Amino acid sequence: MVTVFRWLVRITGAVLVLSCLVIALVYYLASQSLPDYDKTLKVDGTTTEIEIVRDHANVPHIFAGADRDVFFGLGYAHAQDRLWQMMMLRRTVQGRLSEMFGARTVNIDKLLRRLDFYPLATRSVEAQDPRTIRALEGYAAGVNARIAEINRDSLGRGAPEFFLFDTAIPPWRPADSVAIVKLMALQLSGQLSTEVLRARTSLLLPDENRLADILPDMPGPGIAALPDYATLVPGVPRYAKANPRDDTLLNPVKRRGFAGASNGWAAAPSRSASGGTLLANDPHLEFTAPSTWYLARLELSAGGVIGATIPGIPAVLTGRSDRLGWGLTSAYVDDQDVRIEALNPDNPEEYRTPDGFKTFETRKSIISIKDDTPITMTLRWTDNGPVLPGTHYDLDTITPPGHVASLSWTALSPRDTSMTAAINLMYAGSVDEALGVSEDFIAPAQNLTLADQNNVALVMVGAMPNRNEGHQSKGRLPTQGWRPENRWNGRLPFSDNPRFISPAGGIVGNTNNKIVDRPFPQHVSYDWGDSQRIQRWERLMQGREVHTRDSFIEAQLDTVSTTARTLLPLIGADLWFTTEAAPEGTPERRRQDALNLLAGWNGEMNEHLPEPLLYAAWLRALQERLIRDDLGPLADEYDHVEPLFIERVFRDVDGASAWCDIIRSAAIETCTDISRLALDDALVWVAETYGTALESLRWGDAHEATHDHPVLGKVAVLNYFVNIRQSTSGGDNTLMRGRTRGTGPDPFQNTHGAGYRGVYDFADPDSSVFVTATGQSGHFLSRHYDDLGQLWRRGEYTPMSLDTDLARAAAVGITRLTP
Repeated sequence: MVTVFRWLVRITGAVLVLSCLVIALVYYLASQSLPDYDKTLKVDGTTTEIEIVRDHANVPHIFAGADRDVFFGLGYAHAQDRLWQMMMLRRTVQGRLSEMFGARTVNIDKLLRRLDFYPLATRSVEAQDPRTIRALEGYAAGVNARIAEINRDSLGRGAPEFFLFDTAIPPWRPADSVAIVKLMALQLSGQLSTEVLRARTSLLLPDENRLADILPDMPGPGIAALPDYATLVPGVPRYAKANPRDDTLLNPVKRRGFAGASNGWAAAPSRSASGGTLLANDPHLEFTAPSTWYLARLELSAGGVIGATIPGIPAVLTGRSDRLGWGLTSAYVDDQDVRIEALNPDNPEEYRTPDGFKTFETRKSIISIKDDTPITMTLRWTDNGPVLPGTHYDLDTITPPGHVASLSWTALSPRDTSMTAAINLMYAGSVDEALGVSEDFIAPAQNLTLADQNNVALVMVGAMPNRNEGHQSKGRLPTQGWRPENRWNGRLPFSDNPRFISPAGGIVGNTNNKIVDRPFPQHVSYDWGDSQRIQRWERLMQGREVHTRDSFIEAQLDTVSTTARTLLPLIGADLWFTTEAAPEGTPERRRQDALNLLAGWNGEMNEHLPEPLLYAAWLRALQERLIRDDLGPLADEYDHVEPLFIERVFRDVDGASAWCDIIRSAAIETCTDISRLALDDALVWVAETYGTALESLRWGDAHEATHDHPVLGKVAVLNYFVNIRQSTSGGDNTLMRGRTRGTGPDPFQNTHGAGYRGVYDFADPDSSVFVTATGQSGHFLSRHYDDLGQLWRRGEYTPMSLDTDLARAAAVGITRLTP
């Protein structure tokens, strides 16, 4: 027995020693790629010395004797901190993820190959102006200098992730940067998904009023009624089953409602307490670790610019100089149309056009798959755009036999000059100059908020399709691709893009809300991203005669839900204080307690309160009860509460209260019945998930921000090191937007929001502030992996100064790159 015990001790000790050695080896290999920020390095490809000063927040301030070398420095800094992120973006847009991840990413690669993004980006490089080509070439040279340094000095392959995937790192090319802009367009475009969902819903709800309930138009003058999809495209099955959804962070195609959002607003000197213009911007994207955004300062020949970049793109996309500030919000332009193309029954290699059948343009493409046989694809293009298989976007549910679906999209341009516009915007010194360079934006379409020292403006940038006035669905449903009236006539002139320059009220802004109401085809869109946040924003802006930097910060961080203040009095109208006293522990008593809490709540979605969780769970259960019996499995696609739908139902707009009656029951249910049942459903779910003590509930426990690593975030043990989780306030419809997951066991997790916040004050530009949701480094062993996230979570910022001495005063390192 003693011998057995001794051997157990020895074995246990050996395992512990071996485990420590393995951990030490892993740490040593991973730490080798931690960049040294304090050094001097000789590099090829520069003409002047480059100095990269990293301030206390690890924001690089880049100085050089030529602008091309400044972009070289940015490329080098991006590659120091975010090389893995950059390579993943490039592999995604090239359709080459399966070379690393195997069969699970084949569908993503197939879609990107069919969209042809990378070949289009390669052709678009030639369309850029000389200044932009110099910037792209300098940036690529900087990235490649870092890659060469890693290979030469054995710097841990550049990032810990590369140890897990045996893959080479090809040199960076200018086309890679242009392609990433196109990838952003894919991430920010949701019109295709909405078209397909509207068509599928139309097949189940031929009553146009019921379709307008569940997919409501934004408030404003009326819009012509839509035809039923079955009449536009006959032969489509009404109950087609959808494909399984791929919601991995690797997938650039986002679910409906996650394509992109943002807030941006500006105040003229007449509305500023300091007499200088103000601008605030917080773009909303899916949360990841590290963040999409990377802060940087570039000292260009036109002056310094500082703000948020995306690794892989050599431009400050939202930020400021001493003379001009700019911010971006998603414009929701209807720049995508699905076409149903008829195949020649005698030759499936031909499709129908207005002039008869025509042969598809085709090209072979080979997808290499790790540990599997390569796949050879045939890419097909029509006059309208690329052919997409039915497995993507659930297109097979709306495509009749003998037909295929194609996509028209402004981003599929071989002469996309969006990069030129982004580069030249950094050189603009006034609102007028910024408007002049904005015409080159193609995709993604954005609302550009501008502020110089005297004026403010908001202009929609990006290409708008020129549709025929007789278009069958006005772009809202897929249509027959061979009919001339459904085809595009190029693009509308930039002068047709909505713009608001030096408004009389002194304030411009956008929360993805409807900005114009113009007749088709100058309408911009029928599907907008917000009808709720804008109401709170208007109240905050008009509640003060003049604003300050701090009042703009207060608005950015505002968590009051206008939606809750509007809907709770409607859905609880017949429930407040109307029931008899009930014994402790009964469902009736729990309902009374919940209603009492909500009756005294002001709608603030604070992480420490129980009411936001009760409200959110009630609304979710309510919409589920309203739509499930009408839509069946399709109800799964409506995984977020649509406030306008709930309001229409409970106000009985155009007979919308019909949704409250359960079709399959003999009784006629009222909206009060459904509201009460939904509250009980919600309370049962809350009790099972978070406990029965209602007063002790915390919204932040459910509304946890999930900054997950796209690749390692689901790997056991590693996920504790690479994922960043934070309890947060806000919700789907608050200005401090924290869009919830909507599905799964944790439907209220915060997965999409402001990964960057910036507020710029031109009365004192160096008092401007900014922050990102994680940190500058993409290396999980770096202290800069999540340090800014701690500020972001508390609603704090870091200085956004162009003062060189201030950057040097607390620098974490200075890198000098010499020719």
